Amino acid sequence: MSRAAAPVVLASVLALVSAGCAKTAPLPSYSGPAKAFKLLSDTPEAETATRVEKRSDLYVTVENGEPVPAVVAVGEVTGFNRQGGTVKLYGDEAGKEGWSVDNFLLVEVLNSKGVAVGRVAIGYQHGLTQGSEVVDALGQLKFAFGPGEIDITNVIPAHEVVTLKASALDSGGVGRVSNVYAILSAGGGAAAVAPDEELRNQ
Repeated sequence: MSRAAAPVVLASVLALVSAGCAKTAPLPSYSGPAKAFKLLSDTPEAETATRVEKRSDLYVTVENGEPVPAVVAVGEVTGFNRQGGTVKLYGDEAGKEGWSVDNFLLVEVLNSKGVAVGRVAIGYQHGLTQGSEVVDALGQLKFAFGPGEIDITNVIPAHEVVTLKASALDSGGVGRVSNVYAILSAGGGAAAVAPDEELRNQ
């Protein structure tokens, strides 16, 4: 091959490689008004011994208390797609209030077959396992959280339709939970939550 022909051949090879490695266009990120989805309703304080329902698939590390947590409240949002947006937890649909739980909240993300593709524990617990798997903890070890303090974005697939399930769990003494909302927003805040009428039309 002559030296003059070499650049032409090289250019052809590079063109073929570039054509075969075309980048897929990135999926769009959510850019609409913030939307609020209610996960849990306020449940008054009650003694652990009075709660019949248990999460027997879970085990909590405790010094004093019940290693198998009692269920305080359960809620879920079906058909949820975060569309590349941000999802944080609040105590009201306007995104202005914080929320609380005793002892902790378990957020589970279920796919269309009901299989958990993500889970995280939030609140006061010293270690949680489900079978042989350790459940990751998110946030500080406490009972109350500020508005938007807990960001569950990374637990949820970016562009898949899932079910968000929240369980308030109690591992001894008394248990309760306030209202808990998941708010989907384009950025870091939830200042402009869409009115109820707008949400119903989407």
